Amino acid sequence: MNKADLVSSVAEIAGLTKADADKAVDAVFAAITNTLKEGDDVRLVGFGSFSVSSRPAREGKNPRTGEKITIPASKAPKFSVGKGLKDAVNS
Repeated sequence: MNKADLVSSVAEIAGLTKADADKAVDAVFAAITNTLKEGDDVRLVGFGSFSVSSRPAREGKNPRTGEKITIPASKAPKFSVGKGLKDAVNS
């Protein structure tokens, strides 16, 4: 499922126009993104949790030359599945 399929599905389930559903989906993504940028977690009970994980700087190797390189520290979004979603997928 891509974003267009998601928008169509939301429009059908919620009884919205596709334009309104597109705005709603965009708003949800923006709210999650902004919350994670601020350093907070997003917990959706029964669905899952979005959080930010910090990766420390480390040393790596260039696979072509074997030269050592420094990989800078970074932050990565992380999703943990909730029990309700896990149960729904496994039923």
